[in-house]
Amino acid sequence: MTIGIISAMPEEIYAFTPYLQKTKSTTKGMRTYVQGELFGKNVVMVFSRWGKVAAATTVTQLINDFVVDEIIFTGVAGAITNNLNIGDIVIGKKLYQHDMDASPILPKYEIPLLKKSFFETDEKRRLKMEKAVKSFLQEFNLHINSNSAKEFKITKPSYFVGDIASGDEFINQSTRAKQIKIDLPDVMAVEMEGAAVAQVCYEYCIPFSIIRTISDNANDNAFIDFPAFIKNIASYYAFGIIKYYLA
Repeated sequence: MTIGIISAMPEEIYAFTPYLQKTKSTTKGMRTYVQGELFGKNVVMVFSRWGKVAAATTVTQLINDFVVDEIIFTGVAGAITNNLNIGDIVIGKKLYQHDMDASPILPKYEIPLLKKSFFETDEKRRLKMEKAVKSFLQEFNLHINSNSAKEFKITKPSYFVGDIASGDEFINQSTRAKQIKIDLPDVMAVEMEGAAVAQVCYEYCIPFSIIRTISDNANDNAFIDFPAFIKNIASYYAFGIIKYYLA
């Protein structure tokens, strides 16, 4: 069994590097796919770059050329619900494309030809991911440097299983976030890749998981020290969660 692990930025999975064994790198389409063993499991790791097109291109290549049995996409997201804080975790359930609108020909958000407005993650793997997240949070201090957590005011992070919306847009205005929330009231977080990965996996019948760390509130105050958050927080979240998932 081989698991594909994808992130939108190399920094989001750099914490894995020292633990990858028997590695082999293949460059295709300006992306480097690293095959190896991680905690005794066969994996292929790659960063997709930002956006739905980049993510879809990457996951299609991954499925066709590396024969993966499941895919995990990990990275950060912005919160559009009040009960999420920086450092919280969202395990994706339904993935929407918030910038898909072929109306009046089709209902808003419906994907042409597929007659679907969202793609749902595999329930069995979602439950397994939830267990991994619980284990990570129970041993949070073993994975996250206390000074880094303090810098971003992360004290008691929580996790949620919820819906995520993707679009080729960095949401940093309250009015835009509110509109998405009005149209898609169950969506908890927004990002730029997950729903594209979900659509490709659906069309290829590959089970997938989307796991997101909240880096900001998707509003006018969305700006933090993003590079520092990715390097010191998000990458170690990804490492810890996937470590428990593969155990």
